Amino acid sequence: MSADRRLHNLSNQIVAANPCGAMAQPGSPLTTHVLNTAMGVPGSNMTILLYKQDSSAAAWNLITTGITNSDGRCPGLTTRELFTPGVYKLHFDTDRYWGCLGEESFYPYVEIVFTIRNPVDKFHIPLLLSRFSYSTYRGS
Repeated sequence: MSADRRLHNLSNQIVAANPCGAMAQPGSPLTTHVLNTAMGVPGSNMTILLYKQDSSAAAWNLITTGITNSDGRCPGLTTRELFTPGVYKLHFDTDRYWGCLGEESFYPYVEIVFTIRNPVDKFHIPLLLSRFSYSTYRGS
């Protein structure tokens, strides 16, 4: 795919409004950031779902959804009041993201499962992504 075509596809991914920013609360305890490391750009316009595990039913309860902004960020997925100790999961819709760029991906989605023991801390969970690999870490 030519560089001009990739740039055109990428420009179509940029969200005019900031859906995640609209949901952000001051001091939000959980943020994320998607970086498309294959192209060296933010992973904008990617759907993210946040779940919390119900340990008594061995099920996942959907808390909220968001879409990354033009900077690849989705800073306000939850509030301090809803962010209680437990096991959480961030689900990133990578298949749709890559498809909108005219690319195929080996991973149709990425799920990052993590445990929150002290919800007063701040948690930043970035996703570094290419079509055939990904990595994550707990940021600050």
